[in-house]
Amino acid sequence: MKIIPRYNYLSGLESIAMTDIILNMFIFFFISFSLLYTFNPHRIQKLDVKLPKASQTTTIGEQEQINITLNNEGLIFVGEDLVSLKELKGIVSTKLRNNPELIVILRADRLVSFNKIVGVLDTLTELGITNLHIAAIRE
Repeated sequence: MKIIPRYNYLSGLESIAMTDIILNMFIFFFISFSLLYTFNPHRIQKLDVKLPKASQTTTIGEQEQINITLNNEGLIFVGEDLVSLKELKGIVSTKLRNNPELIVILRADRLVSFNKIVGVLDTLTELGITNLHIAAIRE
């Protein structure tokens, strides 16, 4: 003999389970893409540059200075902020107006294209920078 239940509960639970699975997948992908965007290499300012070696180096005192870094991909950073060549010109000219004795330190990765270095040097020369230093590691 076959017993037939009075209520059909299972059909309602199947749709709730499917909705729960879809919402969990949505949350998983939302968090995953948020983390991928947050930890994008261009958003993380890892300024780990491999400086060229030199036999003669000098140290710089405690005067006001601005650090310009070119990483191995040719990206330009002022301090830890990613900037374009136009933005670099504006930032340096503003700091130069406030302090005419501004020291500029250029840190360029040894793998960066020389063309990028010349572009930055050309911009600094156009602004009239006289205290320019290029960072290197003592051999």
